[in-house]
Amino acid sequence: MALALVKMALREDLMDAGDVTSRSTLPPGTRLFASIVAKEAGVVAGLPLVHRVYAEVDSSVQVVDCIQDGAAVEKGTLICRIEGAGAALLTGERTALNFLQRLSGIASLAARFVQAAAGTRAVILDTRKTTPGWRSLEKYAVRMGGAQNHRMGLYDMVMIKNNHIDGAGGLREAVVAVRAYPQAAGIPIEVEVRDLDELREVLPLAVDRVLLDNMKVEQMREAVTLTAGRVPLEASGNMSLERVPAVAGAGVDFISVGALTHSAPALDLSMRISRS
Repeated sequence: MALALVKMALREDLMDAGDVTSRSTLPPGTRLFASIVAKEAGVVAGLPLVHRVYAEVDSSVQVVDCIQDGAAVEKGTLICRIEGAGAALLTGERTALNFLQRLSGIASLAARFVQAAAGTRAVILDTRKTTPGWRSLEKYAVRMGGAQNHRMGLYDMVMIKNNHIDGAGGLREAVVAVRAYPQAAGIPIEVEVRDLDELREVLPLAVDRVLLDNMKVEQMREAVTLTAGRVPLEASGNMSLERVPAVAGAGVDFISVGALTHSAPALDLSMRISRS
């Protein structure tokens, strides 16, 4: 998937004419050196994509990592060095940075959420609110930031949400229907509840996880007490860095945060080119 995305990204940048600017300004045989440097603090993710970009542009280009994916960096940290044909370095510059900045932004935001929940039992999770086609990469970046992945897609976890419950005619009916469906055998079941009454209804059904949807912190505390460890609890809905410490302190097991992938700002990185 990553290679297909790299090929697509380069294709939309180059089309048939190629990098007209670099080809016209740099004499054949020009060799250049480049450094990717952090312009702000954060967590880096996506270095393998830099390698793939340049392998596609010109397999003779050498990329040497100066840090590992998942490393925390400060402003001015040298991330990697690149050496090769000048036109190739410039042709791949923006595509390489686009991948690296986007994924590093996700990793950096994930790390901030993990820090916000530090000292509690709560594990920070991502969601399916990902960029189409980028899911595996964005979820990889979440892990590089120290958070964990929720389900990868609709196929690896049953997640009975409000619309499923309403469509099935009730919470119990939805769970019973899933357990009767052959293709769902062996797949974990999570059920979303909107209030404590629905939590009381789902507890006897022995599902694998319960999602507390848009509950207030006080309700979450009651839910933790009511559940008494019988099933893991996940909190979700409008999670912000400011709110997470209180939610984590309520005693839930997981906190899912859509913002990790749908709202993470790119980490500010730059490529510096030199002739030696």
